[in-house]
Amino acid sequence: MKRRIHFGSVLFPLLILCFSSCSAFYLPGLAPVSFCEEGKDIQLYVNRLDSVESVLPYEYDVFPFCKDDHEKRPTENLGQVLFGERIESSPYKENNNIKWASRWDYILVSMPHTNIQWFSIMNSLVIVLFLSGMVAMIMLRTLHKDIARYNQVDQEDAQEESGWKQVHGDVFRPPRKGMLLSVFLGQGTQIFIMTFITLFLACLGFLSPANRGALMTCAVVLWVLLGTPAGYVSARLYKTFGGEKWKTNVLLTALLCPGIVFADFFLMNLILWVEGSSAAIPFGTLVAILALWFGISVPLTFIGAYFGFKKPAIEQPVRTNQIPRQIPEQSFFTKPIPGIVMGGILPFGCIFIQLFFILNSIWSHQMYYMFGFLFLVFIILLITCSEATILLCYFHLCAEDYHWWWRSFLTSGFTAVYLFIYAVHYFFSKLQIIGAASTILYFGYTMIMVLIFFLFTGTIGFFACFWFVNKIYSVVKVD
Repeated sequence: MKRRIHFGSVLFPLLILCFSSCSAFYLPGLAPVSFCEEGKDIQLYVNRLDSVESVLPYEYDVFPFCKDDHEKRPTENLGQVLFGERIESSPYKENNNIKWASRWDYILVSMPHTNIQWFSIMNSLVIVLFLSGMVAMIMLRTLHKDIARYNQVDQEDAQEESGWKQVHGDVFRPPRKGMLLSVFLGQGTQIFIMTFITLFLACLGFLSPANRGALMTCAVVLWVLLGTPAGYVSARLYKTFGGEKWKTNVLLTALLCPGIVFADFFLMNLILWVEGSSAAIPFGTLVAILALWFGISVPLTFIGAYFGFKKPAIEQPVRTNQIPRQIPEQSFFTKPIPGIVMGGILPFGCIFIQLFFILNSIWSHQMYYMFGFLFLVFIILLITCSEATILLCYFHLCAEDYHWWWRSFLTSGFTAVYLFIYAVHYFFSKLQIIGAASTILYFGYTMIMVLIFFLFTGTIGFFACFWFVNKIYSVVKVD
């Protein structure tokens, strides 16, 4: 027996929300009802879809809707629409002048958050201009004077000077834990390319904000297909560090960071299964993700690592001494931990306003559509991480501390720690999450975001610093 569905009772709440600003209200499939005619007797309504007479148990005179007395629109209901008896055409007209990529612009203009977004952009640009001025001053004035002094004919006076040239024989000494650093940099390169392409496509309008899963689907597919750059970068840097355990390097690049993310994600999904939540991902989808990981991403990582190890090691501009140079006593601000902690403040200052809207989109069920702003902040973040790391690296080299490999990665990567602190603040100040399961879910997914952001920002800082160090030591004459 087919179950009969009463369209009036199903669509009534939805239509109240959609047409709450209308002056008169019409029930689908039933005769029209006015909300301002108080004292009117309750009438029988005939549903034209199933010919059932019913008395609606609603007191419409309590609704604050009033019908315009001067309005002379003919009435229609759902039955008339379905049976082809519409009296008038739809008042909505198609505007062919609006491009598909610009279809959300009217929402962007009308939203009150737009001014806050522009304030965020201006705040970030001020930070970028400040850092750019500092880097330009170092590159054009200080470095130029240093290079001129170091390259002078009288080398005797130059040898007595202290500065970054004095550590030229140790600056390219391979770092400790070079295996782990190369794995992080390979994964960071993969995440960087994935983020750039995803935001670029979203900015062009290919990823509709109405489809909340489109952005994540695009990111996962790109991550799977970008295993080759990860394997290549990791293998090439590991070979430059003088490593010989290439099999371990390839396996860690393909499995370490993705394995941590998948294990965290699986535990969060397990909690959703136990709680009986409809948001839990089906077991078949998890199997499909594993198939994409081991069937496509891991082989592509092996291919990239093969070409990376076939290439020669990156040639350094200066030779490395056999005996390490002793590092002099450092001041408080040139010690590793204070420098790392300070390095993440400026990049986080560029993104924290945008981060608020992203967290609202994830946890407060608000639609995020400002991909143009997000792409601009992404570019600003790249510049800020690079310049902040270069500045601190220069100061440490001037203090004759040549351990810059890990410090350059951790300086910009420390921005992720500030992201986690902000996420904790957001949890206690903006959300009202009750229950241990929901709290574990929030912080579990936050840790995935923090790990991805750590690898992403750390990779940016490392390669910016790597380019800077190679550049300044390639123009200095060394005996």
